[in-house]
Amino acid sequence: MPWNWTLPGWPDFRYDAAALEPFERRFLLSSGEIVGAVRHVGPAERDQLRIELLSDEAMQTSAIEGEILDRLSVQSSLRRHLGLTPDGYPAKPREQGVAEMMVDVYSGFATPLSEDTLFRWHSMLLSHDRRLETVGAYRAHSDAMQIVSGRIDRPTIHFEAPPSGQVAGEMTRYLRWFNDSGPEGAAPLAALTRAGLGHLYFESIHPFEDGNGRLGRALAEKSLAQNIGQPSLIALAYTIERTRKTYYDQLETHQKTLDVTPWLVWFAETVLKAQQVTLERVGFFIGKARFYDRHRAHLNERQASAITRMFREGPGGFTGGLSAENYLSVTGTSRATATRDLQDLVEKGALSRTGERRHTRYWLNLTEARQTD
Repeated sequence: MPWNWTLPGWPDFRYDAAALEPFERRFLLSSGEIVGAVRHVGPAERDQLRIELLSDEAMQTSAIEGEILDRLSVQSSLRRHLGLTPDGYPAKPREQGVAEMMVDVYSGFATPLSEDTLFRWHSMLLSHDRRLETVGAYRAHSDAMQIVSGRIDRPTIHFEAPPSGQVAGEMTRYLRWFNDSGPEGAAPLAALTRAGLGHLYFESIHPFEDGNGRLGRALAEKSLAQNIGQPSLIALAYTIERTRKTYYDQLETHQKTLDVTPWLVWFAETVLKAQQVTLERVGFFIGKARFYDRHRAHLNERQASAITRMFREGPGGFTGGLSAENYLSVTGTSRATATRDLQDLVEKGALSRTGERRHTRYWLNLTEARQTD
């Protein structure tokens, strides 16, 4: 199988720059919209917004690899690493590692990429993993680095990376390319083109024993942030996780060729979708702050608990809306009290109601919160 790194011309990827120009323009426009939206968040709430966006990305970049993290532990670790008041929730090793890496990517986006950066990220992510031979350094094992699936006796090989002996040389060239292609580099590239190429290039070298996917997505975030001149905070991992199979299929296809226009188009579309998710989340966060400004003083303890639980579900809320049964489960109250509480929330404008009888559902009324700002 002719993997891309075995082909003549590697690593000079070929692509149609004209096909990417519309995406590049939309990316810059949406980046400005995100910056403008964040400015509507008050200084007191901005730190919490950062924590929520970074924790979502930390959770999802791990979920892509099949690893489910404790959100509260991730957020607690983020607070510590951002220098904010700790909340007392215990930090677990996996969660602390990915949170530390996310903060390092966020705060150090402008610095040139180096081996030390990559080794530091790798150590943050995997220092807890006793199975690995090498942490905080490139892989050194003699076995082929393969991406496989299927039965042990009949595996499907999706990709085979360069032998460990070639990794140091490949990465020296990669680091030079990454820094030269930045906005202040010798051969700058447009934002989406650079991030897409950088991600595919890194994943094709697969320089570490484990953690390459998470590091590769962190590099895409760093690349995009450098091109717009500030942390991007876009929901890239979240968006990739929602189309995880397509993501892996695209990587597999384009790790066998140097013609990568379809990959770059797919990656550009994914980043643009991620930007829209971020805009929705910023809007949701602003709506949440305004909601509490309007209603916090008028909620009883049960109502406050249920509202907190609804907001924790994110912009999508409870699937199908909050039911009376959901309210009973969250609050542990009686059915008669639940009925009174929910009716009171509707009358106060905190919730809206749809359906009748057993089909009745309740929704956070964020529209009113925006209109009364």
